Amino acid sequence: MQKGISIIHKASKFDWWLTGFCLSRTLNALVFMTYAAALPILQKQWSMSAAAAGLISSGFQFGYAASLVLCSALADRMGPKPLFLGSMTSGTVFSLGFALLARDYLSALCFYTLVGVSLGGTYTTGIMILADQYPQHRRGMAIGFFIASASLGYGLSLIISGFAIPVGGFKLSFLLTCIGPLLGCVVAWITVWGTRIHLVKRQRKEKYFRDLLTNRPAMLYIGGYAFHCWELLGMWAWTPAFMTSYLMLSGVYGERATGIGSYITASFHGIGLLASFTMGTLSDRIGRARVILALSSISVLCSFLFGWTIQWPLTAAIGVGLLYAFSSLGDSPVLSAGLTESAESRYMGSAFGLRSLLGYGAGAVSPIAFGAILDWSNSAAYGYTTWGWAFSVFGMGGMGTIWVAHLLRKQSAGCS
Repeated sequence: MQKGISIIHKASKFDWWLTGFCLSRTLNALVFMTYAAALPILQKQWSMSAAAAGLISSGFQFGYAASLVLCSALADRMGPKPLFLGSMTSGTVFSLGFALLARDYLSALCFYTLVGVSLGGTYTTGIMILADQYPQHRRGMAIGFFIASASLGYGLSLIISGFAIPVGGFKLSFLLTCIGPLLGCVVAWITVWGTRIHLVKRQRKEKYFRDLLTNRPAMLYIGGYAFHCWELLGMWAWTPAFMTSYLMLSGVYGERATGIGSYITASFHGIGLLASFTMGTLSDRIGRARVILALSSISVLCSFLFGWTIQWPLTAAIGVGLLYAFSSLGDSPVLSAGLTESAESRYMGSAFGLRSLLGYGAGAVSPIAFGAILDWSNSAAYGYTTWGWAFSVFGMGGMGTIWVAHLLRKQSAGCS
């Protein structure tokens, strides 16, 4: 695989190729927070329960997971490059369709699910392209930048929504954020079209899936990612609504509360960007398992604490939220880099496909579970004032990541 390292990545002081690659991811990610930012407004305008509102987020995640599984498996045969560019292109079409046609619960559920399906081929194929282009000692850095670029896109999506919702409602917010995938598609084609990707073809009768299932380190990284997604994706889906409720209880109402809540949540994604930059590089130096264990321990504590901060001073709630965002996202590039090192090239796409199925499947279920517990723990007459029990559900996934990190440390100690 290391023969695929491009000359530009060895010689260029500033890596323009990685900059373009990550910029396409940032623009593509503008649509990922479009619905979450507008959720408090849409829940009222479309008369949705918390469980029904969570189902739209889950539809996106289910579609994303299905697409990830298919594209990851196909990448072993076709190579990641055509799938990456194809997903970027289809993502443009369905994102614009969502912006222009999603006007009630059912249409939003259908179109946002299609957005997830169309964009699913941009993530693991992107990581596979990076794994081909960068050696192991720089891979954590490169993947960290790639994941951080998505966090930048999420933050920008919330900032745009925070401005657009008070001015033109959810329709303007949808339109402005859904232009992002169109611009990202253009940048992706310019950056990746001339890049040579080295595909290791496997034999038809090769029992690669059995080899993957018996690869203990790879399966641990896959399991850790599933637990990680349960916590992270659920938190991303509901944090804007939580911050809006916090502000409404503090006397800020309507679309103004939604706008300010989006700005606050954008800062959480900003700190997540820093986490991806630093933690991927740190794991290159001190080891993957150590970083995963430290971050997951902090994120579990935050999951059990964050929802109760609705009665705390705003600065304290934001402080816990920033720590929560940093710790819950920081192990994402570490888990990804670890899998690229543990899985063999001939079945790496299948490894990422299984990881996507379990990870995004878990991330699709957790917003529904959160919404159901939020409905259960609150009275319809008084609105949503109790959030602690719902956020605690995410901590269960974080505890699983801690367990996986301990097993990885034992595995590393046994091999040394």
